[in-house]
Amino acid sequence: MERDLKKIISEMTLEEKAGMCSGEDFWRLKKVERLGIPEVMVSDGPHGLRKQPGEADHLGIGESIVAVCFPAACATASSFDTELMNEMGKTLGEECQAENLSVLLGPAVNIKRSPLCGRNFEYLSEDPYLAGKMAASYIRGVQSWDVGTSMKHYAANNQEYNRMSCSSNLSERTFREIYLPAFETAVKEAQPKTIMCSYNKINGEYASENKHLLTEILRDEWGFEGYVMTDWGAVADRVTGIVAGLDLEMPGSHGVNDAKIIAAVKDGSLDEALLDKAVERILKVLFSYADNRHPEAVFDRDADHEKAVKIETECAVLLENNGILPLKEGRKVVYIGEYAEKPRYQGGGSSHINSSKVTSALESAKEKGRPVSYVKGFPFDKDEENAGELAAAVQAAKDAEVAVIFAGLPDLIESEGYDRKDMKLPACQNKLIEEVIKVQPNTVVVLHNGSPVEVPWADKTAAILEMYFGGQGVGEATDKLLYGEVNPSGRLAETFPLRLEDNPSYLNFPGDGVNVDYAEGIYVGYRYYDARKMPVRWAFGHGLSYTEYEYSNLNMPAESLDDKGCVKVTVDVKNTGSMVGKEVVQLYVSDKNGTAGRPVKELKGFAKVELQPGETKTVEFALTARDLSFYHEGLGDWYAPSGTYEVLIGHASDEIALRGELSFKTEKQLPLYVSGATTIGELMAHPVTAPIIGGLMQNMQGAMGAMQSDPTENVEDTLGTGAEMMKAMMHGMPLKSLASFAGAEMAAQIELMIQGMNQALGNK
Repeated sequence: MERDLKKIISEMTLEEKAGMCSGEDFWRLKKVERLGIPEVMVSDGPHGLRKQPGEADHLGIGESIVAVCFPAACATASSFDTELMNEMGKTLGEECQAENLSVLLGPAVNIKRSPLCGRNFEYLSEDPYLAGKMAASYIRGVQSWDVGTSMKHYAANNQEYNRMSCSSNLSERTFREIYLPAFETAVKEAQPKTIMCSYNKINGEYASENKHLLTEILRDEWGFEGYVMTDWGAVADRVTGIVAGLDLEMPGSHGVNDAKIIAAVKDGSLDEALLDKAVERILKVLFSYADNRHPEAVFDRDADHEKAVKIETECAVLLENNGILPLKEGRKVVYIGEYAEKPRYQGGGSSHINSSKVTSALESAKEKGRPVSYVKGFPFDKDEENAGELAAAVQAAKDAEVAVIFAGLPDLIESEGYDRKDMKLPACQNKLIEEVIKVQPNTVVVLHNGSPVEVPWADKTAAILEMYFGGQGVGEATDKLLYGEVNPSGRLAETFPLRLEDNPSYLNFPGDGVNVDYAEGIYVGYRYYDARKMPVRWAFGHGLSYTEYEYSNLNMPAESLDDKGCVKVTVDVKNTGSMVGKEVVQLYVSDKNGTAGRPVKELKGFAKVELQPGETKTVEFALTARDLSFYHEGLGDWYAPSGTYEVLIGHASDEIALRGELSFKTEKQLPLYVSGATTIGELMAHPVTAPIIGGLMQNMQGAMGAMQSDPTENVEDTLGTGAEMMKAMMHGMPLKSLASFAGAEMAAQIELMIQGMNQALGNK
């Protein structure tokens, strides 16, 4: 059914149009019955429905419908599986249709700048490429059911401390390379119906009234077609927001801000055409749902629970294993830690799901008749040591063949609303693990956490299995993985540093409450650890398997790449072990041209492939100029210098198996304005000015005998200072200094040459 939105808007009163731009209540948009505009409802997500039919809130406090809690983003990102993400999205989309929900509030794609961010469990990765691809797949899945998504929180919302007012201060390059690409990828590849702007300021300006962010980048550059809504209560100045490109205020202001919009239109300070455009964008999304209902949609909680279990088996990451896993049937095993009985499977706050069913790892083991005993050891909800429980756990571990300790972070440490104070597990858990290890070398630790933790005992354990916040099926998934019914295939979507102090944002997180400086720039996560050659506990992309994989035949048939081309990269991967498994093949790119400020390598491709024992498959990637580029602030665009790039294929960021070289040629020219401060090196590096400055140097050869026509090559060591020294001096010498050495006549020639070079460059 095609709606004439402009006609509908023309028939709306000013009051109705202003009202359309704010919520009716906490979860509903306003209706206009006389024009056939229905009331629609939105719901918190992203990993399940938090539909609140009664008293509403945005912190997960009030009751919501019984729903299925899928693994949180910290887990699903670790699957490195876009198809899995798409299938989960489709399931959530059908649930929304069945529950009459028009928009699901997710995915959350903010970058994991610091391990301390209290909401990291809802965010996908420290890497923008991975986060963007996974988010796009999720969005396509949900929206295949004609339900909207609201990608959040746009943008640079990377902490909970003073998140509603603190200014995230960062360079344009950092913004473009780290904190915006996940949003960009998802918009261009999946077109989310809505985007949720964040609470915080960006370089001093609220996201909700930032025209550069909401209009110039989002709509003009990326082509976003939906509406922008606020995070709940994120409006600062409502009229300024409309002008900037903010469409919908949630949850509404009891008419206060509607009145301000009306007054601004009446006094001429707000162009009514801008209001009309906001209403049109809202109605377009509203009717895309209302006119495409799916009566066949069902919310089968039992079936979706089984999907949640399966998804989590694909997400869990085997961090360490000396061969103890998978556990052999019949071995005498003791489960220790209350998470074995009461798993921590989701985070606190707005994404908290009223789960339909939760089966623990202990219940799963008992249902399958495994010889497993249980000792509480420590509580699931607080850091409290009990001497009797500790002693019982140590004795039980000593009596068993294998001890499996279920550790993790309780709500009081990790939740929306506040940041973590450190990266430590509760002290009672660390002490118990250390004591058990002393008496039982076959100790396995299963982790339930939403972000990295310090693990000082890691080298003394037999195995460590990271389950993250794995949703309501985490217990059954844990059982399947521990006993080898499923082969672990997850990979870390974030680095685990050895200690908090190693994190690049350590000195600048979370700021003073008014400002937080992103002083580490683009060096977030593995980009920083690679550049510093700093050891980490587990690297980005790391994850073990119960089988082995081998890489071979890296092939790039195209001889070179240009600005508009595409290079196909293929590589063979073989399962050399005895168990079926899924390998995550990772492709990184490295700039080998000595370009200043480039990371050692960056993820630019990944693929998850299932392989039978002995089977080989060929994996294909595609690389374009964008994959080689960085954001050049002077150019205001993406740029890669001509030269050589290395393509790296591996199992993890620190496990590179194959390397190949790629040649690139660009037609883009960097902006250059020549002045007395411009150096010889800058001029020699630019194709327009290089021949001009080369001619000048040749003319000066007589006056300055130590200098050659090409100042970067064949410099004679006439003064005994060394060719390299002379080369460096000339490379860094500004024209004004060269003029002072060359005499009056040559100085005048240099002045004329500066004018000529600017003219040749098209500078005014």
